[in-house]
Amino acid sequence: MKHPLLLACLCLAMASCDNSEKTAAGRLIDTASRQALAGDYNGAKATLDSVKLVAPKAYDLRHKALTLKREYTLLELQRDQAYTDSVLHVSLARLDSLRPGFAYEKDTAYQRTGRYLYPTQTVERNLGRAFLRFQTDEEGRMSLTSIYCGARHVHHAAVRVIAPDGTYAQTPPSPDSYETSVQGTMIEQADYRLGEDGNVADFVRQNHDKDLKLQFLGDQNFTTRLSPDDRKAAVEVYRLSRLLTLIADTRRQQEELQTKRKFIEEADRRQTGEKP
Repeated sequence: MKHPLLLACLCLAMASCDNSEKTAAGRLIDTASRQALAGDYNGAKATLDSVKLVAPKAYDLRHKALTLKREYTLLELQRDQAYTDSVLHVSLARLDSLRPGFAYEKDTAYQRTGRYLYPTQTVERNLGRAFLRFQTDEEGRMSLTSIYCGARHVHHAAVRVIAPDGTYAQTPPSPDSYETSVQGTMIEQADYRLGEDGNVADFVRQNHDKDLKLQFLGDQNFTTRLSPDDRKAAVEVYRLSRLLTLIADTRRQQEELQTKRKFIEEADRRQTGEKP
């Protein structure tokens, strides 16, 4: 008679354990629902992930948790898509207002994207002048170009910008430079990408209201002034590049969100047997 009694006790204990697990799982699902209502979809999904840990045998509740997790993921994607749509709309409107203030150049023969220059720094307006040019491409990648024109070559591969108090910023040697001559004028050009320019662009922006010197560093140095228009170009081109970067990043985010949404919707269709 002892064995049936022991078996009954074990069954009661197991049932009590199952009920305890289901109660804990139910509380987690309720917590996740509140988190989702508050817009904390990441927190809600993390809470739902805990259901399988506290109730490994409560398959109905685990299935419910998975269903809710997919639902919250889609709601999160919809929210993020709405946000990126708003950001892109505002950014494109801002770009439309800024774009007329820049010169746009693109050689379709070898350039995939065009570039924006400040109007005072276009090639045709600076023939024979030594200066530092700032530009950004359509993806927001800003760069600097040091252009030297003179009676003799200095063979420069780097430049230094010097403030009146003696502080300065200097580029590393450029990996992209060339030299030529036109009708007795020696021309040299070197390119530097933002982030690999020794902080020169940022130095010019922060000191755009000061009388800055531009020094070409080569076999022999050549020093000239960085004109007010050139200093202003650094400020305006940087501002445009940040906006273009934001637009490019937002579009990439939109593509990623759309890909995730399609993946989840396709998985749901396969599970339910629906046709696309």
